[in-house]
Amino acid sequence: MNEEEDERRMHNAKGLLGRIVRDKLWRFGYRRSLCSLKLTSEDLDYQVLVEGSGCSRTAILNRPPALNALTTHMGYRLQKLYKNWEEDPNIGFVMMKGSGRAFCAGGDIVSLYHLRTRGSPDAIREFFSSLYSFIYLLGTYLKPHVAILNGVTMGGGTGVSIPGTFRVATDRTIFATPETIIGFHPDAGASFNLSHLPGRLGEYLGLTGLKLSGAEMLACGLATHYIRSEEVPVMEEQLKKLLTDDPSVVESCLEKCAEVAHPEKTGVIRRIDLLEKCFSHDTVEEIIDSLEIEASRRKDTWCITTLRRLKESSPLSLKVALRSIREGRLQTLDQCLIREYRMSLQGLIGPMSGNFCEGVRARLIDKDEAPKWDPPSLEKVSEDMVDDYFCALTPTEPDLDLPVKLRESI
Repeated sequence: MNEEEDERRMHNAKGLLGRIVRDKLWRFGYRRSLCSLKLTSEDLDYQVLVEGSGCSRTAILNRPPALNALTTHMGYRLQKLYKNWEEDPNIGFVMMKGSGRAFCAGGDIVSLYHLRTRGSPDAIREFFSSLYSFIYLLGTYLKPHVAILNGVTMGGGTGVSIPGTFRVATDRTIFATPETIIGFHPDAGASFNLSHLPGRLGEYLGLTGLKLSGAEMLACGLATHYIRSEEVPVMEEQLKKLLTDDPSVVESCLEKCAEVAHPEKTGVIRRIDLLEKCFSHDTVEEIIDSLEIEASRRKDTWCITTLRRLKESSPLSLKVALRSIREGRLQTLDQCLIREYRMSLQGLIGPMSGNFCEGVRARLIDKDEAPKWDPPSLEKVSEDMVDDYFCALTPTEPDLDLPVKLRESI
């Protein structure tokens, strides 16, 4: 009997007690930072549940009231499960999904906010290390992987799904990388993922943090398949019947369940030429100038919405995000993750970390929607500030340690 089967039987045997523990976790996961709770590792394991059928295993992100936001423990648990599944010859492929109405809304930024305000730099390092290490594992995984993105898929949620083999979007999928609006940068492998999208779509998504639908995800390649949400259980049952480790067999099953998706005529996917015209410039200032010209000429609501979002975001984050995505085009996944790790520590622990705290305060804590950015405008963001964001915190700060020599980099 393997480890997952033991675990499932233990969870089932706990019955009512298990449900009480889950309720406690969900409640606290929504209202308080989990890092402040004294929970056992057994309790925390409920943050990622396991289903198994035949030769497949499914990891279920399980913090529904927090939209399955990722914690440090979830990063470690996913690493452990996926390594065990990769080594188990009886397991052919792996799936991941979320509980409730989300796949995953990203990292638990409220917990990170409290870690920052309490002065817990080592815990912040551990969070990013655990999450980014799992993303690298997924990006180099030796078995087929199916991520079922049936709901909110943002920030770190995109990081723990897009590097896998298959991504199934639905009519309930909402994709975004909204980090600049909270004074941070698109991370969790976003500089790699966004930079490989058609045209300048990556720059648009990374700078504005605006949303894509499931149909738009399929159109631009972020999703490999599309299905109506009510058909997801049927698709899962079909996948669970497979006895294979062959990605072409998994793909064939997905194709039989998949449907044609048509992006809305007013969506950004229909504006690839306009994105190329506006977002191909070298600087954020030039991008905004170009959008303003188009907005005055076209009287286009889309241009106005895009401009408003850029002007609401952290000026420093905008410049950092643009450079990060441009660098990502020339780097492998592991190089992007190592660089983003340095950037994330700068953004949470370094001299410019006040922007993250202010952004989270304004958007998620006080919710006054009035962050006071530092610097307050693009013209006051110097090149040195941007350069510093890409450096290690100190000359002796270790980089993210990824097993690049043991796993093939993509």
